[in-house]
Amino acid sequence: MKSKDYALIENYMLSCMKDSAHDKEHVYRVLNVALEIAEQEENVDFDILIAACLLHDISRKEQYDNPALDHAVLGAERAYRFLTENGFGEEFSKSVFHCISTHRFRGNNAPETIEAKILFDADKIDVTGTLGIARTLQYKAGYNEPLYSFDEDGNISDGTGDAVPSFFQEYRFKLENVYSKIITDSGKKIAEERRKSAVSFYESMLSEVKDSYENGKEILKKHIKNG
Repeated sequence: MKSKDYALIENYMLSCMKDSAHDKEHVYRVLNVALEIAEQEENVDFDILIAACLLHDISRKEQYDNPALDHAVLGAERAYRFLTENGFGEEFSKSVFHCISTHRFRGNNAPETIEAKILFDADKIDVTGTLGIARTLQYKAGYNEPLYSFDEDGNISDGTGDAVPSFFQEYRFKLENVYSKIITDSGKKIAEERRKSAVSFYESMLSEVKDSYENGKEILKKHIKNG
């Protein structure tokens, strides 16, 4: 990719990034990991991959403002318009569109091209390990969602099957399952190297929260009198 084309795409991306959990540094991390994976794969079009990585989250702000929207679909359409309006070829723009439209964890469209698979993996890897934990906490805070919720008996829920959004719920739904979604062998290796730290963080936090409630309740009983 020519430096002027990279600068054009990068500057457009920078003008779109408004979500703190999906900021420009997230984009650069995804790009860097994608390039690392791509070096181990065959027949990768690096121009398509670079453009798709840079533009994959340009519609995050719209989804943040309206969670009913799909940033992958909106972003793919927006990227396609930007690219075609700035002289990039139809096939190139369509390829980038496919990469972006299929990169979402909660999406229904599966990535088909090698570039799309690499973007998918690199984006998922950014929610693995303690980095993924930190980003999730940051994202949840933006929606004022709690760290945890309670089950029907008033006990701390570990997040399994919860309908109420929380960090624990997101960990059980997404963070602990993301490793099985990685497609490329290189991506799987990177993700597995990060898994242990995420599991340790979640288990430690769950234990600390449960212990504080259970111990505190017993002590409180001794100091609260009827009447």
